[in-house]
Formats: sequence, structure tokens, C-alpha cells
Amino acid sequence: MSADPTPNLRFARRLTAASGELATDATVRMESTYPWYRQLSADERAWVGLVAQAGISAFLEWVADPQEAPRLTADIFGSAPRELARVISLEQTVALVRTTIEVVESAIDALLDEPDRSAAREATLRYSREVAFSAAEVYARAAEARGAWDARLESLIVDSILREELDPSVASRISALGWSDATPVAVVAGFAPVSDVEGSLDVLRRAARNHELLMLSGMHGEFLIALVGRSETDEHAIRAARLMAPHFGPGPVVIGERAADFEDVGASVRTAAAAVRAAVGWPDAPRPVLVADLLPERALAGEERARIELIDSCFRPLAAEPHLLVTAQAYLERTPSLEGTARGLFVHPNTVRYRLGRIADLTGFTPTDPRGALALRLALILGRTEASDVSL
Repeated sequence: MSADPTPNLRFARRLTAASGELATDATVRMESTYPWYRQLSADERAWVGLVAQAGISAFLEWVADPQEAPRLTADIFGSAPRELARVISLEQTVALVRTTIEVVESAIDALLDEPDRSAAREATLRYSREVAFSAAEVYARAAEARGAWDARLESLIVDSILREELDPSVASRISALGWSDATPVAVVAGFAPVSDVEGSLDVLRRAARNHELLMLSGMHGEFLIALVGRSETDEHAIRAARLMAPHFGPGPVVIGERAADFEDVGASVRTAAAAVRAAVGWPDAPRPVLVADLLPERALAGEERARIELIDSCFRPLAAEPHLLVTAQAYLERTPSLEGTARGLFVHPNTVRYRLGRIADLTGFTPTDPRGALALRLALILGRTEASDVSL
């Protein structure tokens, strides 16, 4: 006569006979307990059913020989496609595992006599702990793989945008990252970190996610470029840039012009990159700094767009009102004081004060502010030079 089997073997044999019914009971309990489970598609619920069935089968194999370490990741989660990790969260997966284990525990009283129940409950407790750790491992690997894929996809998108190759495939990739309604887009540019660029990009992406920023990032030559979606105002762009600035390399961080759509992003990036180089001319520039605030440095560095903008926004409006142009020239280039300018123009100081206010309103630059005076003086020089070239 053979020896009486151990409690674990008795439990395993009886549970094996009822495994199909237990898997069905677990599915029914999931559907009645979790509203989000009911919202899954038929295929997705089938995947979860496979995981539940595989979990019970793996438990039966392990409980028969608990000294053998269970291969839970392969045995349980290998039965479902990787897409399951995108459909339900780790917390939801743990809840489903807990439900399956509860169904198994509920069968203990019916399948085992009192002497064997304690050992069976201990086995299910140990197994549920191992399954929870295994689920965490699956999701960690999925997150790592998804993060690596998303990073490569981001780099491809940023490179395509900068090359102005916005074909339907790029639009599809943009939508895949949740950027279908991302415009307007703010551009943030700076030098890349000195070392471990990829690691710095990973940290930058995590920081953006933590602050709920919609961001794409990538390298453009020696520059690190970040595109921030749904940037409706300069204030939003500035806030985002301040959060990201510590993750750039040494040197200035420039906030480019907001792009109304992706077709305009390339031009904004090129302007911002040029502004990063020109910013060396303003040692006290804030970090980050708006590209518009670097207009004088950009013009001096040879950027044609900045030169034209200074002439169009400052010189031409003043030239259209000669008394303002004369006042600007007298105040900025002869005697930077109200009284001195008034004497030179034979007008009252209050007239000079009024005209300086009008100059600020027309151009956006205040003559009495050092930065404003720099921009206005440069605009006057460029405007007169252009007028001279035309006359020749």
C-alpha cells in the first residue's frame, strides 16, 4: 500500500480537477467586482482569462513541489501578448491576481479536510506574493522597452520636423505619442550636457512627465532641443522652460517663438539655436531667456531675420513720425537725459517725456531702459545703413 500523499499533493490533485471551474469563477468575480474590467474588449478579457488560467496551472505545478522556484514571469504572463501591459495598469493586474487567489482560497474549505487547510493557505499566500513580484517585473520591463521605443520615436520625429519632412508617416508617429492636438508648440534650445547625453534626455523626459508636460526632445547638432506642446502663451512656455533648464548643458537656454503648427517648428528651432550662440553677448541674460529678448545680440551676430525685425519694428515706425525719430536720436546718441534732450530740441522736458513714452509704445522697447536703449540704437544704425544702401 502506497504512502499517504502530502497535504500539498492532495490539494494539488483536487484543485487540478476543479481548475477549469475555478478559472471561470475568477473571471465572473472580476466582471462583477471591477467596472474597468467590464469595459475591456472581448479580446482583452480573453487575455486576462488566459493569465488567470495560466496562474492557476502554474500554482498547481508549484504547490506539488514548493521547493522548486516558480518561473512565474514565463509561466503566467507569457500566455498573454505584450499589449496587455498597455491595456491594464500594474495596480489593476495585482487586483486581478488577488481575485484569482481569493477564488482558489475559497475552494480550500471544499477541497481539503481541516488538517490540510493550514498548509494550503500558506502555499497560496506565498504564491500570491511571488505573483505580485512577477507582475511588477513584467511591467518594469514593459515600461523600459516602451520608454526606449518612445525615445527613439521622439528622436525620429524631432529630426523629421527639423528637416521639414512632414509626410503622413511622421504625422502618424506624432499621433502615436499623443501629439495630434499639441499645437501651438514652444521651442526650448540649449547646449547638450557635457556627458551622458542619453541619460540626460531620459531624465528630461521623466521630468516632463512628472510635471504633465507634453514634450518631444532630441539632438540637433550640438544643441538639445525640446518641443513643448499646447503652449498657448509665453507664460506657459517660460514655466516649462524653467522646469527643463537644469537638464540642459552649461550655457544659455533659449525659448524660441511659439509655432502655430509643426510646419513652423523648424524655423523656430533654427532661430532659437542661433540665439543660443548669440546669447554669449549678454552675460547677464536670464536662464531661460526669450528669443525676442536677444534681438540685439542676434542682429549683431549676423542673423538676417533679427536685423530685418529690428528695422521693421523700430526704425520704420519712428521714421514714419519724424519728431519721434529725431527725439530718439537726440536722447540715445547725444545726451541721455530729459533736460539735455529738451534743450537740444528746444522743447519742454515734458514733451520729451511724452515722446519717449510714444517710442516705447510703438517699438516695444523703452529708451530709458539699458536693454531697450541698446535695441533702439542698433535699430537706428541698421535702418540708416539700409536707407543709405538703397539711395546708392
